Amino acid sequence: MNRTPTRTLEKARLDGARVTLEPLGQEHLEGLANAIEDGRLWEIPVTFVPHPQDLAAFVEQAEAAFCDGRELAFAIIDKASGKVAGSTRFRCIDFGHQRAEIGFTFLGQSWQRSHINTEAKYLMLKHAFECWGLNRVELLTDVLNDKSRAAIARIGAREEGILRNHMVMRDGRIRDSVVFSIVRAEWPEVAVLLAQKIPPVPIVAAADSSNSVPDLNHCSPGLAHSQPDCLTGF
Repeated sequence: MNRTPTRTLEKARLDGARVTLEPLGQEHLEGLANAIEDGRLWEIPVTFVPHPQDLAAFVEQAEAAFCDGRELAFAIIDKASGKVAGSTRFRCIDFGHQRAEIGFTFLGQSWQRSHINTEAKYLMLKHAFECWGLNRVELLTDVLNDKSRAAIARIGAREEGILRNHMVMRDGRIRDSVVFSIVRAEWPEVAVLLAQKIPPVPIVAAADSSNSVPDLNHCSPGLAHSQPDCLTGF
């Protein structure tokens, strides 16, 4: 049965109290390199964090995937410092089946185990369920990545199972991936849980109206890109 496409994939700037997610671009290269070097993230064997020298290609790949309607990548901006804390993205976006994956998330060591990841996930899930109207958001991680598994569980995602021999890592190891998900019916409860975890701030700066990228409330309908099934990694 044919699925009727319902919207186009558009870039969006997601603005929170302490975190802003900006569509990833060349202007973020220096800040992203600094974040990756903070903890030498590319050396962590259970992730796919790029080496700083490979960041230009990383950003170009993200833009190509956006143009294909498959992905929307962000730079994670810490509002307090104005620095790039890391990156994350929507992957395997399928508006026909009303689902997407959140993945390729990494943060510089200075921002790990802080509110940054929690608020970034809140902004993305809110966009997925309330703007795009998705039914399901998936999150995957390496079965050996205990930190990531715990972080995903803390945001209220449900563990569904393990994909055996799912991926080949850079060192040749055959990775098993753990699949988590949040579905639309669970989002109101998850939203409350996440909101309680985000520290309040006295004043929330107004969004920069000169920015040409749509904000969180921009949810215009259009024609979607049709996507195949896709399970990758966190």
